[in-house]
Amino acid sequence: MRIPDYPSADAEKWSAVDEYFSHLLAPADAGLEAALQANARAGLPAHDVSAPQGKMLALFIRMQQAKRVLEIGTLGGYRTIWMARALPAGGQLISIEAEPRHAEVAVKNIANAGVSDRVEVHVGAALDVLPTLKAPFDLIFIDADKKNNPHYLQWALRLSHTGTVIIADNIVRGGAVADADSADPNVAGVREFLRMVAENPRLDATAIQTTGEKGWDGFAMAVVIAEHPHIS
Repeated sequence: MRIPDYPSADAEKWSAVDEYFSHLLAPADAGLEAALQANARAGLPAHDVSAPQGKMLALFIRMQQAKRVLEIGTLGGYRTIWMARALPAGGQLISIEAEPRHAEVAVKNIANAGVSDRVEVHVGAALDVLPTLKAPFDLIFIDADKKNNPHYLQWALRLSHTGTVIIADNIVRGGAVADADSADPNVAGVREFLRMVAENPRLDATAIQTTGEKGWDGFAMAVVIAEHPHIS
């Protein structure tokens, strides 16, 4: 069982339910299992999404008929594989990873899963890479250093169009997101991100708490409902 970031007395029950859902609706296959095993061997943090969460992202892509996806934070590529498999023919996923060692593992995992033809991994700090990317993207997933979430949101908006879905992961922080006095820079970054989302007239959004093998967490999801005012 994965050790959750935020332990709870109910962690085993949450993990058991995730295992049940995974077996029934998001069964493992060789490519995904190999990615998790490679990540563990390389000593990468066990921060991968659960299988049901990976399947949820794949369904979002299919429901939206997204052709271009941006992922900020690759880690070992497990989530990348889920999303890349959901792309239509000719689709493209661009992923950004700051840690060269993580990116090296991810590239091998992506190749082993057979989706290299639709994935492009950029190595470097996201705030350096984002200005070099061509807009727009249909879905943007944010899961990197939380203190920079406000900056990632600004770039997501620049790289979006009306209808783009923006998702930010790991926003609950074990409940700390509700603490306005938290000294944790990651909590502060998430809170500022959420404030910016709530106040931006271009966005319609919500946030969801989740429990599972990763513990108590959650994500925010927004839809861009208007073009940037400087775009005619």
